[in-house]
Amino acid sequence: MNLFRALSLALIFSFGLQALPAAAADSSVSVSSGDPTYQIQNPPAYAMIGDLLIARPLLIAATVVGAGLFVIALPFTAASGGIGASGQALVVDPGKAAFVRCLGCTHTGYNKRD
Repeated sequence: MNLFRALSLALIFSFGLQALPAAAADSSVSVSSGDPTYQIQNPPAYAMIGDLLIARPLLIAATVVGAGLFVIALPFTAASGGIGASGQALVVDPGKAAFVRCLGCTHTGYNKRD
C-alpha cells in the first residue's frame, strides 16, 4: 500500500471515529459485582471496535517502545535507585492496559489486593 492510501485510510478511520457519539461517564455503564477485586463493565460495541482497532495496537507499541527506553535508561535509573518506578511507568502500565482489561473497558478487570 502506498503512502497516499495509508494516509487516506488513517484519516477516514480517525474522522469516522470522531463522528461516533461519546460515551458519557455514567454509573449505569459500570456495575459492581460486590467483590472489590473485580469490576464488571458493559461497554458499547463502538467502544470495543475502537479499542480493538486503535487503542490496543497503540498500547502494544507503547509497551515495546517503553521496554526499549527502559533498557536504555537502566544505567541511569539504577544509579538513582528508581528502577521499579521507571519499569512500572514505561513497561508494566501500558502492558497492563493492553493485555489485562476487556475490550472497550476503561479500567482493568483485576486489581491487586493490598
